[in-house]
Amino acid sequence: MIVTTKLLFEHAYGKYAVGAYNINNAEQAMGLFKGNIDAKSPFIIQISKGARAYTDKRMLEGIIRACDEIFPEAVFAVHLDHGDEQTCYDCIDSGFYSSVMIDASHDAFEENVAITKRVVERAHAKGISVEAELGQLGGVEEDIQVDEKNAHLTDPDEAKIFVEQTGCDSLACAIGTSHGAYKFSGGQGIHFDVVGAIQKQLPGVPLVMHGSSSVPEDEVARINAAGGKLKAGAKGVDIAQYLPAAKLGVCKVNIDTDGRLVWTRVLREFFLAKPEDFDLRSSGKIFIPEYAKFIVSRSEALGSAGQLDSVRELALSKK
Repeated sequence: MIVTTKLLFEHAYGKYAVGAYNINNAEQAMGLFKGNIDAKSPFIIQISKGARAYTDKRMLEGIIRACDEIFPEAVFAVHLDHGDEQTCYDCIDSGFYSSVMIDASHDAFEENVAITKRVVERAHAKGISVEAELGQLGGVEEDIQVDEKNAHLTDPDEAKIFVEQTGCDSLACAIGTSHGAYKFSGGQGIHFDVVGAIQKQLPGVPLVMHGSSSVPEDEVARINAAGGKLKAGAKGVDIAQYLPAAKLGVCKVNIDTDGRLVWTRVLREFFLAKPEDFDLRSSGKIFIPEYAKFIVSRSEALGSAGQLDSVRELALSKK
């Protein structure tokens, strides 16, 4: 069942966070659905601008529609991740997306407000929610490349003005997380004082954490043992911080890099062990349950595990 992100946030606010996961192919989609059903968790499927161009935007939409039929018990939203203005309009006009993210955080504050406001007006006319971003995360992910020296945390006072002027439905905040696999080399983590200050300025407004993969050390070690050359010692977000952040209004937590690490580990280990194999389905059959197991672990950390039936009841009551 495809629902709005607004409904998911209404159910989650102050209690737990909903995991938002990027997909690029059928194997990721199957593992994602299986894992969330195993965890009895609602979730958000994210399609990035890069993923829409990887094969064809209609391919991913078709895969999601098929999964909706294969797994009728699933409750999820479909979200555009890191869209520019034109991509947002394309997704809004498609009638398929629950919400879109307009990312104009690299622009000056006034320009960010103007662009976001235009997208909000177009989206709200069709009942679609808008996520906007204020502040900049460092790191690299697909089209997003921000040098750490240019990254800056979200200012709580600016956040209040931004939401009031744009009318956006949720706000992606820079609160100490980072995009990509090469995140923190030390003990850096979420700035809970900043999260709390933003919530105080924007009570009830759903907040979003980007760049929230944990970059598990064991995954990196296994990839490198199987021939990879990932930087050792990089640290992501401690998953124990997900739930405390949710209590402060973080309703959506973006997790993409960790899924890519699972994919890379499975393929590298499989073909290292079986260099004579050339059937892509052989490794895919291993990845799907491995990714599902990973999704269960993240649902439990987010506090969303076990919430599926309650969310479904809420969704049906609003029909």
